[in-house]
Amino acid sequence: MPEPLTPAQRQALKARAHRLAPVVMVGAGGLTPAVLAEIERALAAHELIKIRVAGEDRDAREALLAEICERSGGAPVQHIGKVLVVYRERVEPPPPPAPPPRPAKRKPPAAPRRSRTRPGAGPPAARRPAKPTRRGRTRPR
Repeated sequence: MPEPLTPAQRQALKARAHRLAPVVMVGAGGLTPAVLAEIERALAAHELIKIRVAGEDRDAREALLAEICERSGGAPVQHIGKVLVVYRERVEPPPPPAPPPRPAKRKPPAAPRRSRTRPGAGPPAARRPAKPTRRGRTRPR
């Protein structure tokens, strides 16, 4: 079992748990292996969880909280009514080793770029002369 939480840690965890919704529900069947497995998954994913216990008296809920903490390796944070709050510090797995560097890919030589001008658009001398308008001005074609 991990070392107990200090009052300051417990207070900070209570504040964090205030906005959480219960993740696991313990029904009339009690603490079954399926419920314990779900608590394990929730603690691994979230590290701080709320558990709702249905239909138990206060002493039974206290005993259930102690049993959950003992089996999961968590620490009790709070017990209010039918809601239990449990904390277990998340153990980060070591990062995987970095893959070996890849050899640099060589790009094939680029093809020569084509001109972006319109076909038939050459120098102004190659074009037809401008056509005069009715008013005598010329406009390009």
